[in-house]
Amino acid sequence: MLKVGLTGGIGSGKSEVTRRLAALGAYVVDADVLAREVVEPGTPGLAAVAAEFGAEVLRPDGSLDRDRLGAIVFADPAARARLNAIVHPLVGAATAERFAAAPADAIVVHDVPLLVEVGLAAAYDVVLVVAATAETQGSRLVRARGMSADEARSRIAAQAPLADKLAVADFVITNDGSLDDLDRQVQAVWLALQDRLRTRPS
Repeated sequence: MLKVGLTGGIGSGKSEVTRRLAALGAYVVDADVLAREVVEPGTPGLAAVAAEFGAEVLRPDGSLDRDRLGAIVFADPAARARLNAIVHPLVGAATAERFAAAPADAIVVHDVPLLVEVGLAAAYDVVLVVAATAETQGSRLVRARGMSADEARSRIAAQAPLADKLAVADFVITNDGSLDDLDRQVQAVWLALQDRLRTRPS
């Protein structure tokens, strides 16, 4: 197994890269997907979040109101830390289950948006960073997620600077251009990862 930590800033296009790697044969573990699963209705995670932040973070159907919770935690680092203290252990347990289920010869791509922020780089054989300029990130957040320009800037600023991510990267995919350019870069990285898997000590 080759463990690849994939990260990048919000709006950098990690999901596009992850989808392409999955299509090429990667075994993908998506931290954002797991973070949603552990706070689905009826889970202990959702109950804990509601107890910490109040019923106003729940929708009328009992599901988590992510927009309302996001507005709270991205404006308040202490609130974000309280949320992380609830969600991160649950996501960690779910992640361990996914890794245990991976084939022994898999290239496991773990999509972790906050890999650098929480100091996880050393846990992987390879770190892959998806990079984009702050301008590209901001325009994507405004266009695709309906954020205001100010909200987009605050979300970007809440994460580690790109330079910190690049400092731990083994491979970098620059995602400011066309999808054809992205495809070429992903293909090249995939071939390099296959080489790493073949040549790593048994």
